[in-house]
Amino acid sequence: MNKSGPLITPVLIAGCVIVMIGFAIRASFGVFQIPIAEEFGWARTEFSLAIAIQNLFWGLGQPMFGAMAEKIGDRKAIVLGAVLYATGLVMSSYATTPFALQSLEVLVGLGVAGTGFGVVLAVVGRAASDENRSMALGIATAAGSAGQVIGAPMAEFFLTIMPWQSVFLVFAGAIMAALLVLPMIRSPAVSKAQLEESMGTVVIRAFKDPSFTLIFLGFFSCGYQLAFITAHFPALVTEMCGPINQSGMLAGIGITTTSILGAVAIGLIGFFNIAGTLFAGWLGKRYTKKYLLAGIYTARTLVSAAFIMTPITPETVLLFSAVMGALWLATVPLTSGLVAHLYGIRYMGTLYGFVFLSHQLGSFLGVWLGGRMYDLTGDYTLVWWIGIGVGAFSAIVHLPIREHRAATPA
Repeated sequence: MNKSGPLITPVLIAGCVIVMIGFAIRASFGVFQIPIAEEFGWARTEFSLAIAIQNLFWGLGQPMFGAMAEKIGDRKAIVLGAVLYATGLVMSSYATTPFALQSLEVLVGLGVAGTGFGVVLAVVGRAASDENRSMALGIATAAGSAGQVIGAPMAEFFLTIMPWQSVFLVFAGAIMAALLVLPMIRSPAVSKAQLEESMGTVVIRAFKDPSFTLIFLGFFSCGYQLAFITAHFPALVTEMCGPINQSGMLAGIGITTTSILGAVAIGLIGFFNIAGTLFAGWLGKRYTKKYLLAGIYTARTLVSAAFIMTPITPETVLLFSAVMGALWLATVPLTSGLVAHLYGIRYMGTLYGFVFLSHQLGSFLGVWLGGRMYDLTGDYTLVWWIGIGVGAFSAIVHLPIREHRAATPA
């Protein structure tokens, strides 16, 4: 492996662009929940199941795209992902029944897998030097947060000037435009030792390692919390937040309704996570990653409990968004960096893809259960507390991980 080299490389820049655009689109889906449900008279569960299916197939597709990138090339895997993403969005714009939308979210989920963290972080990780890898992964992850900053507010803006179907078409064009940076992605040379060890050998070794199992289990709650908030927080804020003072500061900056506040909250989470993720990447090369991860999950648990136990007002929404934002994707560079540290970078995409599957199983449950429990109880309180519980579980399971590099080729 390279021991030194520049931090900012063409591969890192291209990876950031692809992730930013892909995440801007993905993070905006919660904004569409109420407009689509109101147009067709769907129950909240129907739209929630569509997004849950998207998250599930994102997870199922992640190890497949990771392996594909390592077998046929990163560029080809990303192109396939973008085509599936755009096709799913275009066809979803014509959906008029819950089953149609839910079925098409399979394509969108696979598309997110091909253009998201699983493939891009592996590309960035392989291209970065040992010294810069943790920070490079943090920067690429922060680019996803930057996409989240603009995604939900942009969707909210587009919805004021065009129907949601047209917004989906605009987003489809945007993900295809991201492919313009593909020439900047060049795979680094692979050493003889890395070539001699097969993917199956590395994967089997990881699955036999109890630490890999703990990483897998620990990432579940991250998916549950993030997907639930992304899909349901705008609606939660719209329906559960106290009124906005029309003569106050928020109204003065254009936040005049709880609907706008919900979209801004998602953007605010992404904004604060840029700094939080970069800081996590910086910490990751200086301190033990498992303890950093345990600390992040503990902080999420406490912040979420405090939010739901206090009256929901515009001020608490913004405060929660800022604090949760700092913790939002901070787990990603640490988790992916831990996988690379323990098992090497040659098949990082495949191994991180399997770990990310746990994340997306959590995402599926968080999004679907959020809609289901809302239809049963009329609010999100119970499902929120479930998220608090799984967050505490993740904080605990990271502690026994044995954070040492296996004596195998890197």
